[in-house]
Amino acid sequence: MLPSAKAPKKATNLSLNAELLTMARELGVNVSQTVEALLAEEVKRRCWAQWSERNREAFDADNARIAKYGLPLAKYRTFGKSLGDGRKAS
Repeated sequence: MLPSAKAPKKATNLSLNAELLTMARELGVNVSQTVEALLAEEVKRRCWAQWSERNREAFDADNARIAKYGLPLAKYRTFGKSLGDGRKAS
């Protein structure tokens, strides 16, 4: 579950490259906002990676079923000629 955007802020200490921090400030970068946005993206990426790994077995089973039997209801598709597994419909 991803954090709420309405969650309260908490002060923290970060160690950043001093030259980079100076340049960011000179350019008017809101460091806190930027770090928070980048951290949110990284947390989201890792959450999805964990979810994918936890569900890997189900993905593999579904892919194997599609490879063996094709896509469900593929014969009713009005576009493309594939059955969903690379085979051509006759």
